Amino acid sequence: MTWHAQLDIRYTSEQERTVARHSHNGPLRILQSLYPEGDGICHNVLVHPPGGLVGGDTLDMTVAASGKAHGLLTTPGATRFYRSAGELALQRTRIDLQDQARLEWLPLEALAYNQCRAENRLTLNLAPQAEFMGWDVTAFGLPSAALPFELGSFLQHIEVPGVWLERGRIDATDKRLMDGPLGLAGHRCMASLFFVSGSPLERHRREAGLELARSLLDAHALHASAGVSCPNPQVMVLRVLSPLVEPAMLLLRQVWVAWRAHFWQLPAVSPRIWST
Repeated sequence: MTWHAQLDIRYTSEQERTVARHSHNGPLRILQSLYPEGDGICHNVLVHPPGGLVGGDTLDMTVAASGKAHGLLTTPGATRFYRSAGELALQRTRIDLQDQARLEWLPLEALAYNQCRAENRLTLNLAPQAEFMGWDVTAFGLPSAALPFELGSFLQHIEVPGVWLERGRIDATDKRLMDGPLGLAGHRCMASLFFVSGSPLERHRREAGLELARSLLDAHALHASAGVSCPNPQVMVLRVLSPLVEPAMLLLRQVWVAWRAHFWQLPAVSPRIWST
């Protein structure tokens, strides 16, 4: 049996409180809204009860925010793309930020199991004063369980239309890509953290953000396989390759803390689900 699940979330600002309203169809929903930082920032946890996707499954998510709403979305665990008999498993997320809205998109990692056939798509649309911070972490196979990624494919697509596009297909049988020095170089986790503005970042904000990330990279064990850059004036991206998820996720969280303080003058309040 295959699933086509849909979830629509809308954040609005009502009397200085961010309110989340949602509707869903199929096994995809959000848990109760939490306010560990006060009324202005609404934390939500995305839940997919089946626990993963098989060939033929589709998860469609739409997130919108307006006014001065600030939402933060995460997940309770990894998104698993299981072995497919041939059909595609698709996760598709569209985020639309209007006015001065902010959104933090912080799901835990996606796991590409051996013989999966999967696509993970994220599309962002931002009004000129809106801002977004999010990450994407993908692991191939289960190295710790001696279950390598030997067959299958995974397509990653991240786009701000007309501004930024990152699209790559990982084919498990492409040994030059998987193990070559110009590819994954034997690493089995790739991760990105990105800050996106609806209009060009002022030079001092951009340069200070880069310097903060570089100082953390220099002190991290993954410094040789990580880097940060601005592909254009609206986007800042940190990229890292790692043999396992945990060190990459630790680095992303460190930079997220620094960028949150720099760009938004906010202390880092980790979602409660991360500590359970």
